[in-house]
Amino acid sequence: QVQLVESGGGLVQSGGSLRLSCAASGWPLNYYAVAWFRQAPGKEREGVSCISAGDGDSLDADSVKGRFTISRDKAKNTVYLQMNSLKPEDTAVYYCATDVFPDCPGLVGIEYLFGSWGQGTQVTVSS
Repeated sequence: QVQLVESGGGLVQSGGSLRLSCAASGWPLNYYAVAWFRQAPGKEREGVSCISAGDGDSLDADSVKGRFTISRDKAKNTVYLQMNSLKPEDTAVYYCATDVFPDCPGLVGIEYLFGSWGQGTQVTVSS
């Protein structure tokens, strides 16, 4: 059974950085697409970044392009989300998700495609 555990969230000032981690057990993350989503209070969950299997392509939402970078460490079976130049509007609970397909299916309206989710990690950016 897939278990995804996110970590690295916290409170940071505007302009600061955080690195989120998504560690997997019972699942070889390197063979499948992994995505980061976020959900702010009162808003729908949205796709932030996605990385395809292996050294595949990545996708970033327009709102984070140039500031967030998704990457994977095969040896650690972990996917990261490096978040720089954080803004108050980045405040949300961040989730990682994966499923049995190798390529990222886009970022908009794709939540239903992912069957395995972590518990989420809170990111709060103060102004």
